[in-house]
Amino acid sequence: MSKFDREKVMPRYFVIAVVLTVLGVAVLCKAIYIMTAKKAYWTEVADRLKRDSVSVKPTRGNILSCDGQLMASSIPEYKIYMDFQASAFENDSLWNAKVDSVCNGLHDIFPQKSAAEFRAHLEEGRKQTQKNGTVGARHWAIWNYRIDYNTYMEVKQLPFFNMPKYKSGFHEEEYNARRRPFGTLAERTVGDMFGAKDTARCGLELSYDSILRGTPGLTDRRKVLNKYMNIPITAPIDGADIVTTIDVNMQDLAEKAVVDELKLINGDLGVAILMEVETGDVKAIVNMTKCADGEYREVKNNAVADLREPGSVFKVASFLVALDDGVVDTTYHIETGSGVYPMHGREMKDHNWRRGGYGTISLPRALEVSSNIGVSRVIDKFYGNNPEKYVDGLYRIGIATDLHVPLVGAAAPRIRRPKKMKNGQYENWSKTALPWMSIGYETQIPPISTVTFYNAIANNGRMMRPRFVKKIVKNGETLMEFPPEVVKPQIAKPQTIKTMQTILEHVVSQGLGKKAGSRAFKVAGKTGTAQISQGAGGYKSGTVQYWLSFAGFFPADNPLYTCLVCIKKSGLPASGGGMSGVVFHQISEGVMAQHLKLDVRDAHDTTSVVIPDVKSGDIVAANYVLKHLGIKTNANWDGDYITGNPIWGTCRRESNSVAMTAVKGSEGVMPDVTGMGARDAVYLLESRGLKVKLQGRGKVRTQSLAYGKPIAKGNVCVLTLN
Repeated sequence: MSKFDREKVMPRYFVIAVVLTVLGVAVLCKAIYIMTAKKAYWTEVADRLKRDSVSVKPTRGNILSCDGQLMASSIPEYKIYMDFQASAFENDSLWNAKVDSVCNGLHDIFPQKSAAEFRAHLEEGRKQTQKNGTVGARHWAIWNYRIDYNTYMEVKQLPFFNMPKYKSGFHEEEYNARRRPFGTLAERTVGDMFGAKDTARCGLELSYDSILRGTPGLTDRRKVLNKYMNIPITAPIDGADIVTTIDVNMQDLAEKAVVDELKLINGDLGVAILMEVETGDVKAIVNMTKCADGEYREVKNNAVADLREPGSVFKVASFLVALDDGVVDTTYHIETGSGVYPMHGREMKDHNWRRGGYGTISLPRALEVSSNIGVSRVIDKFYGNNPEKYVDGLYRIGIATDLHVPLVGAAAPRIRRPKKMKNGQYENWSKTALPWMSIGYETQIPPISTVTFYNAIANNGRMMRPRFVKKIVKNGETLMEFPPEVVKPQIAKPQTIKTMQTILEHVVSQGLGKKAGSRAFKVAGKTGTAQISQGAGGYKSGTVQYWLSFAGFFPADNPLYTCLVCIKKSGLPASGGGMSGVVFHQISEGVMAQHLKLDVRDAHDTTSVVIPDVKSGDIVAANYVLKHLGIKTNANWDGDYITGNPIWGTCRRESNSVAMTAVKGSEGVMPDVTGMGARDAVYLLESRGLKVKLQGRGKVRTQSLAYGKPIAKGNVCVLTLN
């Protein structure tokens, strides 16, 4: 091993140590210099180098009608801003040269504000001092409202604004604005959005918000000097579309019928629900409230949210319970007297009590004439000592069922149950509770529950859950389906349902529901007129308000649709059959007219012979058309007017056929084109070298070159048509 040479090695280590020490001191001094003397410079550089993550909004899904028509859709809207610290403002000469043309252009696009006002507004933003001491607003609103895409593009084309955004400072914020192509149609059911927040406010928009909204994406946004770079991290997932059960035509028909009647009677509120019997699909739902300006608009979804005493339409539920329990049948008779009957210390009255009442009537007749006494006496007699059995029956037939309607704010029926105490008495239950409950008071039922109950009767006892959404789709692919759902397979015995269907048909054909009927098809249903409680003042505080109803289904012999119409009205006259029944009539007639399919053969009169007047010309083509119309001709060929050669001739209409005669012509001789159509005449003459001028329209009446005369190529023939 060689000996360590200290004299040679140590000087080298010393030199290296000195160099490293000098470099370390230099680095330290440079760091101190940057942290002190150059602090302002590097702080400014840091301010110009930014990096943050930006959420990318997805496109909200559409809401479609049952046949795929757009009921709510998202379109882009913009708010426009200026960044007065952009590079173009480092030297104000460009801005000063363009500001007048910019403001004049803005005034042309937004005439509500003058060019001078725009200039003053923009100059204010340009001179605004920021917290960090810089001058010029970074996010100054040019126009305070959202604008559509076309307007945004107009603004973007203005001088100065058409430069790159990082140079000019012109930039925008994009929003997904919600628009309804059919305007306010089914507004409260389809729903609405809080525009400023882009969040759902009500209706299906709110109930299915998580599906419609989609999933936001994420973009890494870096600002280097005066330029931004967007680096996608996670792409946004657009929302899916929902296909509703609403039929646009039926909805429009129902809204018009309700509003027309409300205007006629000066009503305060109108509700209508149209439901498909077999599926429970809600095809139309109307909620019209009279506003302060006298116009009717959808303010609240009363059809699903309002808890009301239903009135006489509830009598059907009472009798259905009694018939199903077997305590009465259709032969049972009730004494209603002169229209006033004492009921546990209170007077029960029929609507015709001033005219002497109905006397003794059968159970079906009690519903036909909507006798309060008839219904209440039956229920009080057979259930008075055991009210739990009656209330249990109401729950059994489904009218008290919570339907779990998929709309925020939907209410469940409230039918209170009697509570029996140890002493045999009932807690919070009077003797009059049962009689008045049986005719639609002392209960609270939302209209959607009433129409669902009647729909079950129309559907032979099968109660369907109201369906508002059929499926969820995206890019033409079905993601989820919501099939019809059965709430109760059978609300009552089949024979009981058949009996009630017959009674309800008689209510319309020979009872108080005649105005709801139709000459074209059978209608079944029940009228209802109830006073609305005024709270602590009861039913007689101030002006009396009425809840007028008609619930039924059509056609009665093969039910397709169930419909409920409710009207809130102040003062008399007030009639469920005469007012709500009229709206029901208009809706049912309109809906059935849409279902009407006519065969063209039905319009053919077999006693007459319809032979058309056929023009002369190419009789091959004429024969082809007549043969396919089933009209006889004397032609002895089976010509093909597309590929075959034309045969020129004349046509003559006879009693039950068309006679065709071929006309031979010679080249160089003027043919007879009178009676031909313009197309055949021009084709024939130009094929022989003539030039044709047309005057008028129709058949050829005269020709300037006489038939049979010699012609030469290039001759002009004027055809007069009539």
